Amino acid sequence: MTPQSDHPALLLIVSGPAGSGKTTLCDRMLAEVSGLQRIITATTRPPRIGEKDGVDYYFFSREAFQEGIDNGEFFEWARVHDHLYGCLKREVRDKLARDIDLILNIDVQGADTFQRAVDSDPQLRDRVVSVFLTPSSLEVIRARLEERGQDERDEIERRLKNAEAEISQWVYYDYCLVSGDRETDFFSIRSIQYAEKLRNRRKKPRPATPQASQE
Repeated sequence: MTPQSDHPALLLIVSGPAGSGKTTLCDRMLAEVSGLQRIITATTRPPRIGEKDGVDYYFFSREAFQEGIDNGEFFEWARVHDHLYGCLKREVRDKLARDIDLILNIDVQGADTFQRAVDSDPQLRDRVVSVFLTPSSLEVIRARLEERGQDERDEIERRLKNAEAEISQWVYYDYCLVSGDRETDFFSIRSIQYAEKLRNRRKKPRPATPQASQE
């Protein structure tokens, strides 16, 4: 029997604490890896100027989103600043069925909910690869948050406290990538994706070793 050359589409989950660089890394993957697409999430917030439904987000009314929650249509969802955000099951399943590789940039809490849902789905659990991206220390996270200049001091301290708790979650991921410089991080995650695409997901157990013949 000859090896099969087809490799199934995969979903790459990238998670980590604030300041880990996961958004920058995911954006570069989308820009430079052919055929890779992001998961389009659903939200109840109104579209901003230039945003299109089904391209930037799936824009739901509050009532429609709640109905989706009640019907189990989301892998995970959360309330952020009085708006709801979530990952639709059909968005993931339809694209993987069409052999489209996906990447999902998600916070640690959302990743936990998402992976618990996927682990109970035999059609998807072998198609998901999770990567935890973390800086080498809380001091590095602080420096990155301060360098961004987007948050007040109290918000930075809150994010650092959350990051300290989130870092302990790395043990629940397939890979833990300690962030270095941007080029090294990109090479590492690109290598993970490439290797996982080649991994034999139909691996069979080896037969028992036959005993030596007795003369």
